[in-house]
Amino acid sequence: MHALQYEITLPADYDMGVIRHRVASKGHLLDRFPGLGFKAYLMRERGRTGSPVNQYAPFYLWNTAEGMNSFLWGPGFQGLVDDFGRPTVQNWTVLAYEEGGAVTSAPRSAVRRRQRIPEATRLPELARELAEEARTTARRAGAVSALTAIDPRTWEAVHFSLWDRETPDAVGDVFQVLHLSTPEREKLPHGRHW
Repeated sequence: MHALQYEITLPADYDMGVIRHRVASKGHLLDRFPGLGFKAYLMRERGRTGSPVNQYAPFYLWNTAEGMNSFLWGPGFQGLVDDFGRPTVQNWTVLAYEEGGAVTSAPRSAVRRRQRIPEATRLPELARELAEEARTTARRAGAVSALTAIDPRTWEAVHFSLWDRETPDAVGDVFQVLHLSTPEREKLPHGRHW
C-alpha cells in the first residue's frame, strides 16, 4: 500500500469557501476509483486548530500502485494542476494500517505527524514501534483509522489518523475532513505490512 499527499498552501486572505465548493462539487468523482482505499479531502484554515496557514492537502491510501498511477497520470490530477499548479507529491510506503472503533462514522478531522528517523536508528525495532503506534492510536475513542508509513528516500515516518470529532486524541497537524471517498476501504489489509 502507498500513502500519498500533496499540500497546496494558499494566501492568508484566501476564501476557503472556494475549496469547500470544489470538494462539494468534485469530491464524489473518486468515490468509485479503482485501487483507492480512501481519499480524505483535507483542509486547514489559518488560525483554526493552531494552523498557521490556509491549505488544501488531500491524503490518499492506495491499495494498488496501478490505481495511484492511473490517478497521477489521469485527468483528475491534471485538473488540480491546471487550477493550482503542479504540487510536490509526497509518497510513503505503508508499514501498518488499523481501523478504529469509529470506522463506520464520517470523519470530521485528521491528524498528520511527521517524524525524522535518525541514521543510528535500528530499523527493525522502529518498524515494530511504528506498527504498534498505529494500533494504539486506532484503539482510542473516536478513532476511525490510523496508519504509519515511511519514505525511505528521506527517512521520514508519517503518522496519519482520521477521527469522528473536531478535537482528536492525537498530536500533529490537525485538518478538517471535507469528504471521504472509500471505494476500496474494505480491501485494505489491516495490521503490519511486512
